[in-house]
Amino acid sequence: MPGRSAPRRRGTGRVLAGLAAGREGAGRWWKLRGRSVAGQVLFFQILVAVVLISAAVVGVVLQARNDTEHDAQRRSRAAAAAFAHAPGIVEALESENPTSVLQPRVQASEWDTGVDFITVLSTDGTRYADTDPDLIGTRTQGVERAAEGEAFTEIFRGDPSDAARAVVPVTDDRGLVIGLVSAGVEIDTVGESVQGQLPLILISGGVALVLAVGSAALVNRRLRRLTRGIGPSEMTRMYEHHDAVLHAVREGVVIVGGDGRLVLANDEARRLLELPDDAEGRPVTGLGLNDATAELLASDRSVTDEVHLSGDRLVAVNTRPTAPFGGQPGRVATLRDTTELSALAGTAEVARERLRILYDAGVRIGTTLDVVRTAEELADVAVPRFADFVTVELLEPVLRGEEPTGQTTEMRRSALSGIADDHPFQPVGDPIAFVATHTPMAAALSGGHAVLEADLTVADAWRAQDPQGASNALAYGVRSLVTAPLQARGVILGMTNFWRTADSEPFGEEDLSFADELAARAAVAIDNARRFTREHAMAETLQRSLLPHALPHQSALDVAYRYLPAQARVGGDWFDVIPLPGARVALVVGDVVGHGLHAAATMGRLRTAVHNFSTLDLPPDELLAYLDELVSRIDLDEPEGEGITGATCLYAVYDPVSGHCRLSRAGHLAPALVLPDGTVEFPEVPIAPPLGLGGLPFESAELNLPEGSRLVLYTDGLVEDRDRDIDAGLDLLHQTLRRAADASPEETCEAVFGSMLPKNRRDDIALLVARTRLLDRTRIADWDVPMDPAAVATVRGACSLQLTAWGLDEITFTTELVLSELITNAIRYGTEPIHVRLLYERTLICEVSDGSSTSPHLRRAAITDEGGRGLFLVAQLAQRWGTRYTLTGKVVWTEQQLADGQLPDLAMLPEFGELPEIEL
Repeated sequence: MPGRSAPRRRGTGRVLAGLAAGREGAGRWWKLRGRSVAGQVLFFQILVAVVLISAAVVGVVLQARNDTEHDAQRRSRAAAAAFAHAPGIVEALESENPTSVLQPRVQASEWDTGVDFITVLSTDGTRYADTDPDLIGTRTQGVERAAEGEAFTEIFRGDPSDAARAVVPVTDDRGLVIGLVSAGVEIDTVGESVQGQLPLILISGGVALVLAVGSAALVNRRLRRLTRGIGPSEMTRMYEHHDAVLHAVREGVVIVGGDGRLVLANDEARRLLELPDDAEGRPVTGLGLNDATAELLASDRSVTDEVHLSGDRLVAVNTRPTAPFGGQPGRVATLRDTTELSALAGTAEVARERLRILYDAGVRIGTTLDVVRTAEELADVAVPRFADFVTVELLEPVLRGEEPTGQTTEMRRSALSGIADDHPFQPVGDPIAFVATHTPMAAALSGGHAVLEADLTVADAWRAQDPQGASNALAYGVRSLVTAPLQARGVILGMTNFWRTADSEPFGEEDLSFADELAARAAVAIDNARRFTREHAMAETLQRSLLPHALPHQSALDVAYRYLPAQARVGGDWFDVIPLPGARVALVVGDVVGHGLHAAATMGRLRTAVHNFSTLDLPPDELLAYLDELVSRIDLDEPEGEGITGATCLYAVYDPVSGHCRLSRAGHLAPALVLPDGTVEFPEVPIAPPLGLGGLPFESAELNLPEGSRLVLYTDGLVEDRDRDIDAGLDLLHQTLRRAADASPEETCEAVFGSMLPKNRRDDIALLVARTRLLDRTRIADWDVPMDPAAVATVRGACSLQLTAWGLDEITFTTELVLSELITNAIRYGTEPIHVRLLYERTLICEVSDGSSTSPHLRRAAITDEGGRGLFLVAQLAQRWGTRYTLTGKVVWTEQQLADGQLPDLAMLPEFGELPEIEL
């Protein structure tokens, strides 16, 4: 058994000795490198690192020991408690010879618990059993609390050894303490655990010391580079030079930090800029400087001899960044008094203002692709900084987005801006005619350059254009005019007129070049807007021509719709309502990613493809699979970047006979469903990737819709925009539909558009609302048909009676012919079960279904053929006919008009022969 002597702490002593040796080494290093400022800083960094790491190592060692002792106490407590409550302990203590019973159990438990000793004591501390048999019968000290019923743990120091000990009382059924159990871990064992961790602690401390010394060396290297290895004397000399620059140099020096605050200004700079005494540390924009000067000092621009006004002085400013010369990011500016150039100050200010106006024109003109708005932006930029009033006239074709025809005598006023709301000019929207040949406007249009009328009071040619209007303008106070043509690519688009009143300085010759430059920039933006207007109009015309102009006639759904193109560029949203055989109706909503002509044309191609595929009467998932394959093939044939990838589609088929709706979608938003009780749901419809991506199969969802339910289909432009994410949009749609619980489809469209339309539509919006109907059960008749040719006459007779009940006697004979052929074909070529159904809707629909998937084909029989005329006869008698497949087989259907039951003249058909007799 391990001894129980006091633990040894030689590891900590070795650490402290090593740290002392490190301090001695640091002292020797100081003697070698302590002459420069950088060396002094390095020494103090290493010294601080050594002290901190040494303290950390000692702290870690003490903490590790403390944690190990606490762990030893917890293990001792657990072992003592487990032994004290073990079965048979109470009986053993109450036996005549407790030692004989307990000693084997104690020795066995020592290995199981992992403690150094376990002792069973009497209430006075006498050992009944102990892991050291030599101690049996001796007494231990300090167990009085346990004898009184209190379990405790402690660090025990005494005979036979120091240990982390736990003492737990053993009580009988009456709660009386009849013995004690003590377990513990000797302090030597705890010390060994700490010593086992000591190498890792020392290695960690050493690594930390190496890193600290390395980082200090890097800092020292950087500091030596910045201070160039100078010592205190050199540093003093640098400050002397600094003071000379501050007070003796007759050129202003200003240093501004990266945060825009003034770091330093010498005496000359304070004089030139009239800085307050507390200027340093304040933002340069808050020092009362000229706005242009403050903006320059706070910006990152580098300028050379840029002239600024400072009070009555003209100051030439040079700015440069301080990096890499000044350490911290910032700018240094030198200022030179050039008051002798004050005569040029006015010209410089005017030129700078003109440049600023041209800069603003480049930023503010053409922000939209709207012709009129661009003209308004031109007028707004020039007022009041260049003119008191500005009028802009554009040619009519330009306003419509068309190419100008070359005729420039007729224009329309498109924009007017001025310093006052009351003005003598014709309002926006009025036609302007340039009929006089010698006016400034005519000269500008013919010459292609700006024309000046400095004094309108003596300009007789200008009066000839509009004598009454000229008189009104002069009476108002208008005195000066510059008119400039708006031309791009050498083509006149319109013209702009700049007017000044008597309160402003008249225009001069120096203003003509500026007016030409401003008009030229605006003309380019107007021409771009004109081209966009033309493309937008063409795309919108194409798109509207490809969308449904009117909904088809059908009785299964009450349908209302809304469609709005995007305000900027037309997109590719579309919708459709397609009647299907059997009184069913397909609802389609789709979206093509992108805008413009290509998106509109792509939308038309997809809509046509859906119409074609719907004639095959395919389930929604199969139809989308065919559409996806078609889009993939089209993408391969298109030039790079012009494919259809990104189109989405939702296809739903509603059956008014059963109220069943089947839906499938490819990358599109799920529809909303409003039940008759006002409940709003978003049904779970399996989603597949957008069309053209492929990779995953399409799936369908099946809904049973009560009569009066509303199915709401829409595109993402309705629920998502720049200021609203899609989740918020769907939540708003849910609330809107819930508030319109009893509304009709048309009222639902109005409610949704009234509450959900974004202010700026970046995308098209398509909305389709369909309210379900169910076909009256009295207008449905069906019969099961056995596989017996004799059953044809029976079913035919039953159908005849049903048609009479419906008041359709006129088409009874034709219907019997059609049913006879269809039922006979099903019995002859099909499989069970055979079923006949008549639907009395807008037309009479006859359906014959069987379990075979073989599709009948129409062919022309020869005169010598005995058969093959059945489907040909059906095709001649019915308005439409076709086949659709079901999960259990197929359905052959026909549609007949409800009136005009006359047979076609079959004898006129080639190679048909006489009409065969039909058994009635």
